[in-house]
Amino acid sequence: MSKSNKVNKTDEQFEHVIRICTDIFTKKMKDYGTAWRILRPSSMTDQIFIKAQRIRSIETKGVSKVDEGIRSEFIGIVNYAAMGIIQLELGPAEQPEMDHEETLKMFLEKLQNAKSLMADKNHDYDEAWRKMRISSFTDLILMKLHRTKQIEDNKGKTLISEGIDANYMDMINYAIFALIKIEFPEEETI
Repeated sequence: MSKSNKVNKTDEQFEHVIRICTDIFTKKMKDYGTAWRILRPSSMTDQIFIKAQRIRSIETKGVSKVDEGIRSEFIGIVNYAAMGIIQLELGPAEQPEMDHEETLKMFLEKLQNAKSLMADKNHDYDEAWRKMRISSFTDLILMKLHRTKQIEDNKGKTLISEGIDANYMDMINYAIFALIKIEFPEEETI
């Protein structure tokens, strides 16, 4: 497959996953409103941690006692990380209700920013993620979470490292890569 075809395939698969995540985000916003706007960024980080830890537990044990597999947890990671970036920009709200149209616009903007970052990195790494295991994405997300918690504990200060927002962006992309592998299992991964 030519490099151009690989890029188009990745772009199409990425957009497919974005549509899945957006559908869940939109439906939950109809059910719950924007109650998540009350959360501080550190609470968003903890929500993502819970989801990533559950994925790792299921991967390690090979079984789940709750009737939801890892797919829904990866979707949750994508959505919470995008919401986390919004919270970093806006700050937590005392009155969490926000216009749904504006919220969806901001959410999609965060996912498109992540896609743009993915395209730049994918160019340099030449689709290396396709040769990775889903469990590696889980581990990378957990590592990013530990880094993010450390940055949060340091009040957002870093000496040389990227900030919390960059870590959230990487979590979005790792979770989307895992979802692409889940959604397109028949695809050649090499």
